[in-house]
Amino acid sequence: MLDAMRKNGLRLAIFAAVTTGLTAVVNTVTKPTIRHQAQLQQQALFDQVLPGDRYDNDLQHACYVVTDPALGNAAPHRLWLATRQQHPVAAVVESTAPDGYSGNIQLLVAADFSGKVLGTRVTEHHETPGLGDKIETRVSDWILTLTGRHIAGAQDPRFAVRKDGGTIDQFTGATITPRAVVNAVKRTTLFIGTLPPRLSSLPECGDTHE
Repeated sequence: MLDAMRKNGLRLAIFAAVTTGLTAVVNTVTKPTIRHQAQLQQQALFDQVLPGDRYDNDLQHACYVVTDPALGNAAPHRLWLATRQQHPVAAVVESTAPDGYSGNIQLLVAADFSGKVLGTRVTEHHETPGLGDKIETRVSDWILTLTGRHIAGAQDPRFAVRKDGGTIDQFTGATITPRAVVNAVKRTTLFIGTLPPRLSSLPECGDTHE
């Protein structure tokens, strides 16, 4: 009985060791591919919000960490600094609209330092399908209407949905979702405008692809 238990235990130990070894090998082999695909996906998203002819640096490796209530909460957000001939020209920032109809709406916002929105995309949300999900480009081109608009300041009445007296259309039968996105883009764009004096003091992300 004891010999059988020892043999079974040894077999299990060998099986576990082999399985662990195979898992480690597979992870080592596939990790570069996964990392490369993540980099491609990130760059594709950057290309949607920031025209490539506006900057000449490697945007993915110009990542910094920022924390500001203007970005929707007190959590750290990533910022990518776009430069041209080594001069800062714009930034791409992760932002959160905390007041969506179904909770947080995660955004990527690109703007220059004069208050011009260069592009924005929703990266995550839980809004109602068929209504609130019109903030996605696969459903509607609504979010594209924010590109190119200039925000004069926090009290600029134009950069708001029409129901709030602004010039931006909301969805038929829905105002909460577009209002949340518009307000978050406005706050984020104005935040980007405050960055130039403190760009040199921003902490770096470290590994930008983890």
